[in-house]
Amino acid sequence: MTTTRHSTTHNVVHVSDEAHGTAVLTLDRPPANALSNAAVRELTTVLDTLADGPDAPALVLTGAGGRFFCAGGDLKEAGARDAGSMVERMTSFHRLLHTLENYPRPLICAVNGWCVGGGIEIALFADVVYASSRARFVFPEINHGLLPAAKGIARVRTVLGDRAARRLLLGGEPVDALDARAVGIVDHVVEPDGLLAAATAHARAAAAKPPAVFAALKRALRTDGAAQHAEAQLRTTIADARTVFDDPAARAAREAWHD
Repeated sequence: MTTTRHSTTHNVVHVSDEAHGTAVLTLDRPPANALSNAAVRELTTVLDTLADGPDAPALVLTGAGGRFFCAGGDLKEAGARDAGSMVERMTSFHRLLHTLENYPRPLICAVNGWCVGGGIEIALFADVVYASSRARFVFPEINHGLLPAAKGIARVRTVLGDRAARRLLLGGEPVDALDARAVGIVDHVVEPDGLLAAATAHARAAAAKPPAVFAALKRALRTDGAAQHAEAQLRTTIADARTVFDDPAARAAREAWHD
C-alpha cells in the first residue's frame, strides 16, 4: 500500500507526495473540474515547480470525484470573453500542453470519469493513460463553436492516426473507455475502485527506472527524427550518452545487469 507523506493544496490542484518517488496531482474544481484560466495557470505552475525540483517525482494526474476527470475548457468563462481574451486563454493552454510534453519523469493519467476536450489533450501528453470503465471521452468543440489547441490537434493525429482523429474531432460524439482504448487514447481500462491504485503502482514502477535514461528517452520520443538534421541527432546522442554514463542510478542499473 502506498504511504502518503504529505500533501499540498493549491486553489484547484492538490498534490499528494507518495512513497517511492511518486506524487498524485488531483484537479479539484467542482462540479466538473473545468479548466478556467486560473486552473490552467495553476496546473502549469505546479508542473513547472515539480519538474525543476532536485527530485522530480513520477506523477499521477487525476480528477476529484467520480463523474469528471476534466470537463475541458470552462464554457461559461469562454463564452463571456472577447476574441482577445480567447487568444490569451489559448496561449495559456498551449503552455500547459508544452509543460506536460516536457515533463522529464513518468506522467500517468488516471481518467476517473468524463474526459472532455482539453481533458483529452492533457491525457494524450501523458506517458500512460489508465481509465475507469465508466470513463467517457468527447471532443465537443465542433458543437460549441470552439476549437481545441493546434498543439492538441496535432497530438491527437500523431497518437490516434488521421481517421480516428477525424472521427473524434469532426464528429463531436462521445466514446466509452473500451472504444477509447481501441483508438489509442487509453492504454488500460480498470474498474473504478482500482483506478488510482493501478495508476500509482505503474508510476511507482516507472519511478524506479534510472531518471536520466527516462528523461533522455522522453526527449528523443518527442523529437521529430525525420525532420532533425543528422548532425543534430549526433549531438543529442553524444550529450545524452555522456549524461547517462555519468549518472549514478544508470550506472547502478548497468552494474546490476552485468552481475
